[in-house]
Amino acid sequence: MSKLNCCEFKKCGREPGGVNVKEMGVCPAPTETSSNGKNGGENAGRICWAVAGTFCGGKVQGHFAQKSVSCMSCDFFKKVKEEEGANKFILFKPGQKYGPSVQ
Repeated sequence: MSKLNCCEFKKCGREPGGVNVKEMGVCPAPTETSSNGKNGGENAGRICWAVAGTFCGGKVQGHFAQKSVSCMSCDFFKKVKEEEGANKFILFKPGQKYGPSVQ
């Protein structure tokens, strides 16, 4: 069984070529190539919580420090964390800065 990326799990239709792209735009997670392979996903598809500008809960989300509460309660976040296990789960992108000073 292959690991699902967020767009596949959530069925949001915001992946490149998705049914909601024309109305809502492409989500940055499936196109964020610097995170390819993190948590076994394609691009940032399994580390979407660390990508600014994802579109969850009906609105554009900010950086991780701003959206951490909603992301950590997300069913997809919990699924990835469980599938990867404590030893392999990646919460942040390497070199990423967090906190109120992040623009």
